[in-house]
Amino acid sequence: MREAAGPDESEPVCEAPCAAACHAQRVLQTLNAYRRSGTLTDVVLRAGGRDFPCHRAALSAASVHFRGLFTAGRAERIPAVVPVGPDTPGAAAALAVVLDYVYGAGVRLRAEDEAAAVLALAERLGVAGLRGACARFLEGRLRVANSLALRRVAATFSLFPLAERCGHVLRQAFAEVARHADFLELAPDEVVALLADPALGVAREEPVFEAVMRWVRHDAPARRGQLRRLLEHVRLPLLAPAYFLQKVESDELLQACGDCRPLLLEARACFILGREAGALRARPRRFMDLAEVIVVIGGCDRKGLLKLPFADAYHPESQRWTPLPSLPGYTRSEFATCVLRNDIYVSGGHINSRDVWMFSSHLHTWIKVASMHKGRWRHKMAALQGQLFTVGGFDGLQRLHSVERYDPFSNTWAAVAPLPEAVSSAAVAPCAGHLYVIGGAGQDGANTDKVQCFDPKEDQWSLRSPAPFSQRCLEAVSLEDTIYVVGGLMSKIFTYDPGTDIWGEAADLPTPVESCGVTACDGKVYILGGRDDHGESINSVFTFDPSSGQVETQPSLQRCTSSHGCVTIIQSLR
Repeated sequence: MREAAGPDESEPVCEAPCAAACHAQRVLQTLNAYRRSGTLTDVVLRAGGRDFPCHRAALSAASVHFRGLFTAGRAERIPAVVPVGPDTPGAAAALAVVLDYVYGAGVRLRAEDEAAAVLALAERLGVAGLRGACARFLEGRLRVANSLALRRVAATFSLFPLAERCGHVLRQAFAEVARHADFLELAPDEVVALLADPALGVAREEPVFEAVMRWVRHDAPARRGQLRRLLEHVRLPLLAPAYFLQKVESDELLQACGDCRPLLLEARACFILGREAGALRARPRRFMDLAEVIVVIGGCDRKGLLKLPFADAYHPESQRWTPLPSLPGYTRSEFATCVLRNDIYVSGGHINSRDVWMFSSHLHTWIKVASMHKGRWRHKMAALQGQLFTVGGFDGLQRLHSVERYDPFSNTWAAVAPLPEAVSSAAVAPCAGHLYVIGGAGQDGANTDKVQCFDPKEDQWSLRSPAPFSQRCLEAVSLEDTIYVVGGLMSKIFTYDPGTDIWGEAADLPTPVESCGVTACDGKVYILGGRDDHGESINSVFTFDPSSGQVETQPSLQRCTSSHGCVTIIQSLR
């Protein structure tokens, strides 16, 4: 029988990984000591006026550049002194760091500019592994004061995590960043990108305006031509009115910029009329002290038997509900609701009800205002040019042609030109200076597809292209000069462009719905509650994003509700 092989006859046994690593480290330490003492070195690298004796084998093992240089052709053709990189003051320090890394001595960095120089040299020499070390060093050094400079470094070397962190700092501390000299040296496109960010971390819009004017004045002759482009991304309607009068309208650069005048007029109109147009510049940024909130008022319960007494505000960003004072005499349904200068108005809600209530967002209470001339139910109300319009409806006997206009300054109602066709439960939306009444139930009780358009300047109505549906229990909202129509148990969101008089389909809904709440918030169309095709109230919430064309399901309402009021106002988050 053959004896078992002894230790010297057996298969080779691999050393433990830690032993192999220790051995490799000792070899590198010895080579590094040889480099520092000039022992066995066979090439000299020169950078920034300083010579670095090295070993070609070590350099070739760590660098793609040197591997190609030292292995191409015959050895005698390799120069004794190899220049490395530009002859700049920081070149020697950068090369010293790269060589320490190549010889296993670690990475020692002292400043951001040194790390950037090392990154550049490592990229040029093809030394892998230094990117991560430099990126970690720069991330650890990131501060508000250097966030713009480090973002440029991150962009140059495609350091995406660093770029993301820089962007976060820039957004969260924009007001402070804008006071540093680096901000004044940004290119126009970079300034625009910052201003356009809806997540810009400012509590108020005044610092954004001041940053723009500081950047322009840094080189006014060359930059005044960029003023309109930059000011488009400043949310002037959110400035304090007194600040706007004292600092904006009186600014010499803005007075001399004719292209900026429409933006100033838009802001002034918002101060006087409120946010009727739903323009982007009138929406708060995400981290402001102010935010858009959706207010849901009253409505019917699941079976439609009980009238709900609740009024609640919903903040989509935090997904928090806040109770508001209940509407007095809440036992009403199918009333009309709208917003005028950030106050909520509710009218009707019973057969022949003439009552109108206003919720003052400033006083946080309900106030009864002048009653309508005509009691109405299943009507709609809209704000246009700083006034309210109640349109059509039902008085218990017939559909109504009548339209009334409310002047909040005099607290009075007055009749305006009546509808060409009486309707109830129609969709009504203001858009581009006109009022659009879409569909609804006609005098004979049949649904109509008519689109009736009111011109307040001429006090007259006209008919536009009919809708691609004939329905009642509809809702509509305007957003960026487009009207979106839902409800009527339709499974689609329809669009109407008043400028072209063309209808279209925006998206499919997960389920058909009617008598829902519809409002625009944060650039999206919100569809809240309503009745399903079984006639029961639901608590579903959907959003439609015009920029992506996508419908998404959102957290549900607190309760099932239909025929409720649904509007968007600006509310302080403090």
